[in-house]
Amino acid sequence: MEQKLRRDLNMGQNLRRMRLSAGYSQEKLCAELQRHGCDIGRSTYEKYEAGELNIRISVVIALRKIYDCAYDEFFVDLDC
Repeated sequence: MEQKLRRDLNMGQNLRRMRLSAGYSQEKLCAELQRHGCDIGRSTYEKYEAGELNIRISVVIALRKIYDCAYDEFFVDLDC
């Protein structure tokens, strides 16, 4: 039986919580990210939230600007 290594901690749940709190659909958030210079499609963003893909720092920076929040918000409940 094949075993897969668990990925490092991911921010997927926090990304989803923040998006829903701000009232964005994934599609509308991706359009907003594109306006901030991040060429992210909905399927890629969906993978961020699902923890299937590690999010790029440039996307986190753009999200912080969109949500007008502290970086700490992205790391809630991610203590090792």
